[in-house]
Amino acid sequence: MKRILINETIEKVGEQVKLSGWVHQRRDHGQIIFIDLRDKSDLIQLVFTPKDKALYRAASSLRPEWVISVEGKVNQRPKNMVNPNMPTGEIEISVEKLEILNQAKTPPFEITEGQNKDKKEVNEEIRLKYRYLDLRRQKMKNNLVLRHKVIKLIRDFMDKQGFVEVETPILTKSTPEGARDFLVPSRLHPGQFFALPQAPQQLKQLLMVAGLERYFQIARCFRDEDLRGDRQPEFTQLDVEMSFVKQKNILNLIEKLMIKIVKELVVFDKNLSKKLTFKPFLKLDYQEVIKKYGTDKPDLRKDPKDPHELAFVWILNWPLFEWNSQEKRYDSCHHIFTAPQKKDLPLLDKDPLKVRSWQHDLVLNGHEIGGGSIRIHQKEIQEKIFKLVGLSKEEIEDKFGHLLRAFEYGAPPHGGIASGLDRLLMILLNEESIREIIAFPKTGDGRDLMMEAPSPVSPEQLKELKIKVEK
Repeated sequence: MKRILINETIEKVGEQVKLSGWVHQRRDHGQIIFIDLRDKSDLIQLVFTPKDKALYRAASSLRPEWVISVEGKVNQRPKNMVNPNMPTGEIEISVEKLEILNQAKTPPFEITEGQNKDKKEVNEEIRLKYRYLDLRRQKMKNNLVLRHKVIKLIRDFMDKQGFVEVETPILTKSTPEGARDFLVPSRLHPGQFFALPQAPQQLKQLLMVAGLERYFQIARCFRDEDLRGDRQPEFTQLDVEMSFVKQKNILNLIEKLMIKIVKELVVFDKNLSKKLTFKPFLKLDYQEVIKKYGTDKPDLRKDPKDPHELAFVWILNWPLFEWNSQEKRYDSCHHIFTAPQKKDLPLLDKDPLKVRSWQHDLVLNGHEIGGGSIRIHQKEIQEKIFKLVGLSKEEIEDKFGHLLRAFEYGAPPHGGIASGLDRLLMILLNEESIREIIAFPKTGDGRDLMMEAPSPVSPEQLKELKIKVEK
């Protein structure tokens, strides 16, 4: 008999079925044993009676998290036994055959933890050490399923808008883009290193030079920086770049996508009904926001205690530079590829701090969830920005020579944005930390407790890479 999922049994009343999954709970009621069986789709009640003594004895040995397979008949429950809190609460399986596929040790915490409000939350370090058990919890499973659905929605939406998804390299070049790079030593080229990408910024701009015109990617990015609740050393972002566009085109595209995601949340899960405070999204000037709210990430909800109200706002007209008093140089407010506004170009030579940029940041409930800009596409302007941030001629050639050469072959005007999907989902799912919506996250100090990483490597590996570790 072919196995079916538990949620398929609702339409199978009176039929014989085969189910497989985990023992969620066992309840002994006199001469009847009830087992709640769990698979990826749902829970269902199994019924064992003493009619078959061997089967009954086997059922009495079952423990939580044992993996089993059963065959039996789908029956309507007696009216006084219906459970309105379960999708399968009107039916049960009268078991005729049981196979124990694998036993399980007693888990370090209950898999039902978090569903019972009277129970204390399990220590997060224990949850991360046994993440494969933590992900059996209904809330965690739901988070991952909804994450999948949102990413599928994004892919379908971008495809319909004429975008092409292109995968960019994970092993790339170390370039100064704000945070520290994760470095990867090269065995074939001793003493030289790849870097894991902080973002596919230069690569997506080169795709515009290549004539792709509309690119997107669900991109993995890596930054070796201090962590907090809404940061991880590796994260996922929606990466977008478009040719022949104005800033308003980018804003309109992302606004349309965000509204679609919010509306579809209710389809995915009726408990995630959200209301938009501003539609269309507010567009505020950077200087006015700083003056009024004292932050460039204002929380504009009418009731900040309501994580069901969503207040999206665009922050525009950012300064191109800020002054780095320690290094005695200009630093880019966004990054060094952001275009200055055309009417402010003369100020690059006179007063760079007064130059406004084409940067656009998207803020949601006090969190930055996206940032982008119209890019520089002219070699002369890009070289001037490199020099203003203190790069020497040699550094410019070494780190960005490939980009400047590409601009000599007809680079179109272009711009884009990157939106952090982990942080967006954290807000939409009312979670306190992005670790709750990532399958295998790192701890607050950047460790993987389950895999025990980072970890030392063998002397042989280090020797092969021509690397010595200082004690």
